[in-house]
Amino acid sequence: MNRTIELVKTIYEIKQLEDFDEPQIALAGRSNVGKSSLVNRLAGRKSLAKISSKPGKTRSLNYYRVQPDGYFLVDLPGYGYAKCSKQERIKWAKLIEAYMKDNKSLKAVAVLLDSRLSPQKIDLELTAYVRSLGIPVIPVLTKADKPKQRELAQLQKQWQDILQQDKAPVLFSSKTGKGEEKLWNRLGEHAGL
Repeated sequence: MNRTIELVKTIYEIKQLEDFDEPQIALAGRSNVGKSSLVNRLAGRKSLAKISSKPGKTRSLNYYRVQPDGYFLVDLPGYGYAKCSKQERIKWAKLIEAYMKDNKSLKAVAVLLDSRLSPQKIDLELTAYVRSLGIPVIPVLTKADKPKQRELAQLQKQWQDILQQDKAPVLFSSKTGKGEEKLWNRLGEHAGL
């Protein structure tokens, strides 16, 4: 299927939040996990989402409309070791919380996890928080072209057990395109397609 992704709204402050009728799937993850690269890969464009060698480039909620499917991917600011002030991190946390709480259009959160790392405390906290809000988690192991197959299988099983899910996390590589169709399918299922 030929899909297009276009940036339609960028939000920096809570007062800018608005309701959209279309289903939404948020993209969340550490500052250097590859969210922007994933968006660009899915869009088939190199520079739709800004990529930087410095973690923490995304400092806003970015709403990307997926056509013809008719839902939004909402890229959230990365968490972890972005070089910014504590006040700015608190502001992002409040913005993300305001976005997620009571958002009837938010159907799932695709949590991007670095496939080269064992489960990190910060990722465990995020997945627990999302689940506490009753929002489904779609685990996506990024940079899946890097580790050995056996290591990937072990990590998939570990996250599947942690999240108590029937389906294994999606293995995804922005570089090779590995897992792209599987990810589209998983996103579509949650968007209600």
